[in-house]
Amino acid sequence: MTPPEPRANPELVGHEAAARTLEAAARGGRLHHAWLIAGPAGVGKATLAYRFARWLLAGMPEAAPGQAPLFVPPAHPVFRRVAAAAHADLFVLEPNTGERGTKEVLRAEDARAAIRFLAHTAAEGGWRVVVLDQAERADRAEVQNILLKTLEEPPPRTVLLLAANQPYRLLPTIRSRCRRLDLFPLPEPDLLGLLGRLLPEMPEAERAGLARIADGAPGQALRLAEKEGMALQGLVEEVLAALPRLDPRRAHDIAEVVAGQRDASALATFLALLRRALAAGLRHAGRAAPEARPPWLGGASLADWVTLWEKLGLLADEAERLNLDRRQAVLQALSLVRAGPRSALPMPGR
Repeated sequence: MTPPEPRANPELVGHEAAARTLEAAARGGRLHHAWLIAGPAGVGKATLAYRFARWLLAGMPEAAPGQAPLFVPPAHPVFRRVAAAAHADLFVLEPNTGERGTKEVLRAEDARAAIRFLAHTAAEGGWRVVVLDQAERADRAEVQNILLKTLEEPPPRTVLLLAANQPYRLLPTIRSRCRRLDLFPLPEPDLLGLLGRLLPEMPEAERAGLARIADGAPGQALRLAEKEGMALQGLVEEVLAALPRLDPRRAHDIAEVVAGQRDASALATFLALLRRALAAGLRHAGRAAPEARPPWLGGASLADWVTLWEKLGLLADEAERLNLDRRQAVLQALSLVRAGPRSALPMPGR
């Protein structure tokens, strides 16, 4: 079963309290003009934003007993038009691939198009809604300042919904003009139930493995299912089990496997899983007795390993931003973890 895109997803799992907060604000006549929906990647931020947009544009219908808040039936005309990207009073801003195939960004021309959209009256006489997905991708000051003008002087009956994995990357002036709504990882039983409905053909043990490495984010679990996530997780576990004596020849084999994936995002997935495994090991080590620490920690301090974890994050960002060779990026990451915290020293030329 192919999961629906956020704009066409009728389900709400685990975020009922956040949905009720939005509904109460709208029904109470005190709906803030801008909301910053924050939370981990894949947790359901865009799904909630589209759900609220549909509900507003459909005239705020009352939910039937037992229905989740903000429900609009899939057969409703507004639901179908939003799903088809064909509603005149909804404008969506999403990242686009940047110059020379580098990382996806929110472009200034798209932000200006959103401003022009808001300058017109509502086509259907109700609300106008702008959904800005992955808002942190507006990492150029020009784009954020364009958006800031609208946040400072919003037109009437207008709502801007900014979904962000990393809200701290937004300008403080943008954050201060939004009401923040945080979404949290789903409890494991909720995530397993959702994966059972969406991936019924997948073996139960594999779904449990996906839930474990997805950290409560259903979108992340589904992306990993599509992108050989469990196979990449197996490589990560092999690397950590071999530390500090990871065979250089095996490191080259692993780099070839990752670089050879048809999906161009395999590198980002591998590095994200590697960082996740390191973070999980560090959290465990912080609570466990010294003899129960993961062997790969060696004698280094947790603070030194945290610095290494941050360095891997910089490498992942640089690999995406500069479209680095995937094989070399994997080899560099494996070289860092094989050397351990000693590799947390600045790289030459930095």
